[in-house]
Amino acid sequence: MKRRVVITGLGCVTPVGTGKKNFWENIKNGVSGIDKITRFNCESYQTQIAGEVKNFEPEKYINKKELKKMDRFTQFAIAASKLAIEDSKLDLDSIDKTRFGTIIGTGIGGVETIEKQYKNLLEKGNRRVSPFFIPMMIGNMAAGQVSIEFGAKGPNSNVCTACASGTNSIGDAFKIIQRGDADIMIAGATEAAITEFAFSGFCNMKAMSTNNDNPKKASRPFDKDRDGFVMGEGCGILILEELESAKKRNANIYAELVGYGMTSDAYHITTPAENGEGAARAMQVAINDAEIENKKIDYINAHGTSTYYNDLYETMAIKNVFKEHSNNISISSTKSMTGHLLGASGAIEAIICALSIQDGFIPPTINLENTEEELNLDYTPNKGKKREVLYAMSNSLGFGGHNASLVFKKFKV
Repeated sequence: MKRRVVITGLGCVTPVGTGKKNFWENIKNGVSGIDKITRFNCESYQTQIAGEVKNFEPEKYINKKELKKMDRFTQFAIAASKLAIEDSKLDLDSIDKTRFGTIIGTGIGGVETIEKQYKNLLEKGNRRVSPFFIPMMIGNMAAGQVSIEFGAKGPNSNVCTACASGTNSIGDAFKIIQRGDADIMIAGATEAAITEFAFSGFCNMKAMSTNNDNPKKASRPFDKDRDGFVMGEGCGILILEELESAKKRNANIYAELVGYGMTSDAYHITTPAENGEGAARAMQVAINDAEIENKKIDYINAHGTSTYYNDLYETMAIKNVFKEHSNNISISSTKSMTGHLLGASGAIEAIICALSIQDGFIPPTINLENTEEELNLDYTPNKGKKREVLYAMSNSLGFGGHNASLVFKKFKV
């Protein structure tokens, strides 16, 4: 018999707020976190806007000495993990640390460190490259540092599946608990790629919005006037816990995680498979894993990147999976507010699904003003709405053809 897995803690560091309460209020109210870039001089860039994390003070969460050994993506992960553990009211001294694990994904990892240390190499010579360069840069170090910080001695892993990293991390952690290899997992993803180097690459792909004069309106998922995605940064962390463990300590339960699906397009390095074929299979696998009928899904937090092929093919995938029921599903792309957090996007969107279930509220897709004929589902345009959510789904689709979906359920004993 499968062990049941519930969500008992949420922590986030995002462009629309740090901490669950601030983040959720802004998401519910359609507040955009996108603005002009402040982290570097972007005057020569085609795109000059992003969803930056504002007023982040890492010293609140991390010892100053240790801080110097961490890239920004790792700093986000420790901060969000601390917030999630505090939210879960988990007593770390009373649990079996060997059954307490960590999976934190990232799409890109320590690119800021790579950039800085390469400049040191070119300008000052090889002896000026930091001895901490490697452990700061490698993508697994967010998971490694978090496990060290909290003494989590169980399964410890890092997932790198581009923009599906967060969803895959949560799904993999779910399966680890479900099969009995751990009781509690810190799960999610982190990203901090708003740097000159990474941003140059995305600009030159011509995939990002150039609506620099109106940043709050730049991310426009499912809108006819969209002109590309807007990059974001941040971290989302969930505390996943085996049900009996949560009940034993009388933990607050946001939702139950019941389904996980992952597939590959095997099609193209950046463009999704035609008609959203791979995404549709991931959704169906997750529904089958949850052992429910397709018509049970009330809400989908879409990948919804504000790019032509993603918006079209994800819509087609939803229609192919849910048929007539597609018209009964509330959908939103919260990337319209946060921007696209790359590997971390699925993690904060999983948090949104859990809070939607708990609060009975569908957040909006802001900036949806002009629809197209093929994009005719209920994307919750511009204003959120009250609705009971018994089952929610989150989709993530990544470069390389990675597709991942999660199914969440309103918790019932």
